[in-house]
Amino acid sequence: MADHSHGSPESTGVVARPGQGDVQKFQNPGLPPHRPRLADRDPRAEKRAERQVAILFLVSIIGTILFFVGYFLIPLDETIETLRLQNLTLGLGTAFAMLGIGVGIVHWAKTLMPDHEVSEDRHEIRTEADRADAEKIINDIVEETGIKRRPLIRNTLLGAMLLAPLPAVFIFRDLGPLPGNVLRQTYWESGTRLARDPSGTPIRASDVTIGSAFHVIPEGLSDSEHYLEEKAKAVVLLMRLNPESLNPSPGREDWGYEGIVAYSKICTHVGCPVALYEQQTHHLLCPCHQSTFDLTQECKVIFGPATRPLPQLPIAVDDEGYLIATSDFQEPVGPSFWERG
Repeated sequence: MADHSHGSPESTGVVARPGQGDVQKFQNPGLPPHRPRLADRDPRAEKRAERQVAILFLVSIIGTILFFVGYFLIPLDETIETLRLQNLTLGLGTAFAMLGIGVGIVHWAKTLMPDHEVSEDRHEIRTEADRADAEKIINDIVEETGIKRRPLIRNTLLGAMLLAPLPAVFIFRDLGPLPGNVLRQTYWESGTRLARDPSGTPIRASDVTIGSAFHVIPEGLSDSEHYLEEKAKAVVLLMRLNPESLNPSPGREDWGYEGIVAYSKICTHVGCPVALYEQQTHHLLCPCHQSTFDLTQECKVIFGPATRPLPQLPIAVDDEGYLIATSDFQEPVGPSFWERG
């Protein structure tokens, strides 16, 4: 068995020739002379810097508390205002929590930790003496940081470091429960009238002229228990073309009404709103990543990163002339997801 207890050239059988292995060290590489910092000369400045570092760590603690306030105390009552307020609170809390620790540590190093340069020859660390030297270096670093004799910095740093990871625990909790069939179903069902977004006014077939486009939601959606979640899945674009321009596939001839067709507004790439309609080319455009869908070819993708056509909503007209859905979408709307298979 090989003996690794010695790392000298003699023990490895390698001996340097005279004049080899010796590097001429620069006595003066041209660096400016060391200038003591204000905290090194003035005890009051040192105390002031210590308080500043502690304040930054306290900012991190306050940021974590702000995250918990937004997460637990701001109720989501299905309005955009409270959703925006919660997002703002969670974002600012996380930012202050991370920024306080980062800036605090940098300020600590710049103002209070030793700033003299130390160089050490590189060598193989194998012997017990080398390991002992390494441990001594670590202990010296801890001592030089002053964390043992600066309880204010030490305690605020420990508090910030202990609290900062906690928001991640609650965020991971929100990964469940499993969605079940929620992503495969929307608010649309047979007989549901198509209504203008956001007024909720039902639309007659006679209101839709050739070349026009409507942003549509199901009638009565505003009364649902989870309005925002349901609207995110159910938004639809309604358009009217010359019936001769459409090329429905077998089995989908009756999914429209006299050239009026309805397609999901949610891009199949990453879920952005497909809100732009070109009347001349009959193309639907996603302004976020430029996916383009051909309305005459059942919204087939002709350009961009999307990989699937927009799902079509089967529609008809009721006895009063209002446009209605004849069923839900026949496939999940929006981008692909793991459970889609």
